[in-house]
Amino acid sequence: MSKLTIISHTEHYLTDDGQIVGLGSTVTEINHLLDIFDEIIHVAMLHKVPAPPSALPYTSDRVKLLELPALGGTKAKDKFRLVLNAPKVLKTVRKALKHTDYFQFRAPTGIGVYVIPYLIFCCSKQGWFKYAGNWKQEKAPLAYRFQRWLLKTQKRRVTINGQWPDQPTHCLTFENPCLTLKEVADGESIRIQKRHNLSQMNMCFVGRLEIEKGIALMIESLLQLNPEEQSRINDIHIVGDGIYREACMTMVKNSTLNFIFHGHISREVVHDIYKKCHAIVLPSVSEGFPKVVSEAMNYGCLPIVSNISAMAHYIKDGENGFLFFPITKTELTVKIKKMLNLSDTQYANMISTQNLELYKFTYSYYNKRINKELIQHT
Repeated sequence: MSKLTIISHTEHYLTDDGQIVGLGSTVTEINHLLDIFDEIIHVAMLHKVPAPPSALPYTSDRVKLLELPALGGTKAKDKFRLVLNAPKVLKTVRKALKHTDYFQFRAPTGIGVYVIPYLIFCCSKQGWFKYAGNWKQEKAPLAYRFQRWLLKTQKRRVTINGQWPDQPTHCLTFENPCLTLKEVADGESIRIQKRHNLSQMNMCFVGRLEIEKGIALMIESLLQLNPEEQSRINDIHIVGDGIYREACMTMVKNSTLNFIFHGHISREVVHDIYKKCHAIVLPSVSEGFPKVVSEAMNYGCLPIVSNISAMAHYIKDGENGFLFFPITKTELTVKIKKMLNLSDTQYANMISTQNLELYKFTYSYYNKRINKELIQHT
């Protein structure tokens, strides 16, 4: 029997009826890892706030949460608390590792500044690191740069977003899994039937509502369109929540555009939104390759995204989406206008041109690669 310890900052919550639920995208990924591991212990953070609708339960009691206190943040007191809890975090990690054969550490995260050194120098277990952020981020926070340096200099395997000429041989390009085989098949059917109707163009944004994710930039660019261009847009779906939500709603208060703020919603409802949208706009300043982009493309949403990190490795400007840089209102507005002016034929050709090989983003493909390239080679 093979057992895995996962160590992450994934948010978990306790529901009113005592059930543990966690961040939907990560929980779904871990549920699928049960196809190759008999048991999984997830060392992660339990938040003492109500669970959002997007949180999901584990599908089996073969996954067990070993809780950490909710740590992280940008304030000095947050960083002090992060360091103060280091002994407790490391004790919990050691406890989990005693009962498993392999580990996966998900970086970058605040606890990584001391957990990664512990795993490198004090842990004899087999395992690998998953770096889900921007591997080539030039102005990354100091803690993230430190973690990235550690991962480059140690010997265990590291999975990263994108393929880079200078990446060390132990750093492997791995796509972020987010689709089932059935969803890929359903997506193909939807793309075949989907039509670009200029009088009913729908767009979406999926992510945290904060400046770094680009939500304000998206809204400003849409508001800058002239009345004739705005009239071609039917609905703009904003999925997610964050500290900037009220400010965003104020920005669009007097707009004739129809912005719909959904907040946190279930994965199924998000996929339903993709099915009726024609574009996903994500003008983020820092990403690896977010799951929402490949999910949206599966259902015929053309990505309009900032050209950072691994984006250009999968999205070809004008072929299967739109890339822009620098990340400014002017550049984004140009790409939105190009999207609005596509003919039905151009749109159909772009969503059928899948340079993004969607199978690579399935849980099935991801598990096969873990089994072949990580478990057998750690």
